[in-house]
Amino acid sequence: MARRAREDLRAEALDVAEQMVVSDGPRALSMRELATRTGVSRQTLYSEFGDRAGVASALVLRATDGFLSRMEAALVGADDLYAAWSATVGAALSEAGENPLVKALLTGEAELFGADSGPMVDAAVERAVVNLARHWPDLDPADVALAAETATRLTVSHVVLPRHPPDVVAEQVATVVVRILRRG
Repeated sequence: MARRAREDLRAEALDVAEQMVVSDGPRALSMRELATRTGVSRQTLYSEFGDRAGVASALVLRATDGFLSRMEAALVGADDLYAAWSATVGAALSEAGENPLVKALLTGEAELFGADSGPMVDAAVERAVVNLARHWPDLDPADVALAAETATRLTVSHVVLPRHPPDVVAEQVATVVVRILRRG
C-alpha cells in the first residue's frame, strides 16, 4: 500500500510539474511551487526526486517512454512494412502535436531543461530496430538500422519544421523506409 501511495504521489507531482513547464516554461519549475501545488512538503519532493534536476529528468523519461510506447504500438500493429511505418510516423507526429512537452523535447525548446532531442531520437531508433528485427527477422540488420535512423530523423525534422500535412509525411517516410528495407 505504501508503494502504491508513493507511485501515486510521484505521478501527481510529475503531472503538476509538466503543467508548470508547459504553461510557464522550464524555468518556472521550482521545488517550492511544485510542493505547494502538489500539496506536499518540499522535503517529500526532495526525498522522491532529489532536486529540481531530478524532477526534470523524471519528466523527460516519462515523456520519452510515452512517446516511444505509442510509436512502438503503431509499428507492431501492422503486418505490412509500409502500413507499419506509416502508422508509426503518424503516431509520432500525433504525440508531438498533442503533447507539448514531447514537442519541446524534440524541437530543442526544452534546452533550458538541460535536455535535447538526442536521447529521445536514439531511443526511438533503438526501439524501432529491435521491433523491426523481431517482426521481420528476414530483413538485413544494417538496412534495418539505416531505415530506423532515417525514419526517425525525417519525422523529427517534420516536427521541427512542418512542410506537409502529417498524413502526407507519414506516407513519404514509409515509402523511403520500405525502399531501404526492400532494396537488393
